[in-house]
Amino acid sequence: MSEILADFARNWYVYVSMPVIAALIGYGTKVVAIRMMFQPIEFTGVRPFFGWQGIVPRKAARMAAIACDTMTDRLISAGEVVSRLDPDRVAKELEQPLLEAVGEITQEIAAEYEPGLWDSLPQQVRDLVVNRVRAEAPKVVKAILASVQSDVDSVFDLKGMVVENLVKDKELLNRMFQRAGHREFQFIARSGLVFGFVIGLVQMGAWAVLRSPWVMPIFGGLTGWFTDWLALRMIFHPREPKRYFGVFRWQGLFLKRRQEVAADYGDLIAKEIITPHNVMAAVLRGPLADRLFAVVERQVTAALDRQTRLARPLMAVTVGSRRYQEIKHSVAEKVMRRMPDTLAYIEDYAEEAMDIRNTLVQKMRELSAEEFEELIRPAFQQDEWILITVGAVLGFAVGELQVVLVENLTH
Repeated sequence: MSEILADFARNWYVYVSMPVIAALIGYGTKVVAIRMMFQPIEFTGVRPFFGWQGIVPRKAARMAAIACDTMTDRLISAGEVVSRLDPDRVAKELEQPLLEAVGEITQEIAAEYEPGLWDSLPQQVRDLVVNRVRAEAPKVVKAILASVQSDVDSVFDLKGMVVENLVKDKELLNRMFQRAGHREFQFIARSGLVFGFVIGLVQMGAWAVLRSPWVMPIFGGLTGWFTDWLALRMIFHPREPKRYFGVFRWQGLFLKRRQEVAADYGDLIAKEIITPHNVMAAVLRGPLADRLFAVVERQVTAALDRQTRLARPLMAVTVGSRRYQEIKHSVAEKVMRRMPDTLAYIEDYAEEAMDIRNTLVQKMRELSAEEFEELIRPAFQQDEWILITVGAVLGFAVGELQVVLVENLTH
């Protein structure tokens, strides 16, 4: 014992450095592990083995699918998104752009099928035609929206939209997990300091007794491995508050922050994923766009038939029934082509009416602990063993450097 105390007195600065370095190992391995989860976005290095791509972006499709399943199965549905739009209000919001679009479409159709006829008509006649079509336009808009709302799944693939946006934008996928779990990632890094320091105190005692060159790397590897494992476990366990040793009370950090996480997660989803712009783009240009065109064509055809009801026999004679059908199809195509620009006018109203953020926040607060955990757990579960192993390897390597430094300082 006296020899140990004498050695400690001679090399006190070496012993004091051990828990400090262990704390830095604990912190450093956590920072590296967290970074490896999300960076780099694309593979960096020489394929297939010498390099790295962040775990979340590397498994973007799977991560997005898991996040999407939780979001769309438990939090919000396509029906909820679209059903809150009021057809009358939408028609009113689109009134001005509709007036402009109807006039342009009428002139284009006339010029396409009867060149020169439109320009030869008196202005009063042209105004009469345009006004009659404009009067029908709000009815068409309301009818289209009503048709979509009655069978929204046939024209809007909410899951497909969410997955496509997250896979296409890996930075966004990263932000979704980082935003929901930013406190947890901070906790992981900071916990490395505390856990590492405590293990460093044990390391200090082991070195004093054994003086073996294996003490440093073994404890370095243990620090990297154990602190990673413990920090990850403390984020999600226990799901309900639990008292340890009759004094220490703990609940999984992520589950303890349900209210805050719900607000952050709801904000991000509403502002960057399930937005009116993205919803409309998915409906107009997604894999189900053909079905929407069929709905539009049906409503446009019905409107044109109503307006030409008395003159239809005459039109069949003058332009031919086949050509009349082509005109109706052409009108529907032109309406669809203008829809993205036209619908941009209702984005502010749609954001207010859909109320995605508050819906998500409310639904998230109603989730069970297991369901809530699934919001971020996939980011940790995928290749979790790699992160822990990397922490152990880095800790072992730093421990070896410690041995070299200690031996140089004590000789």
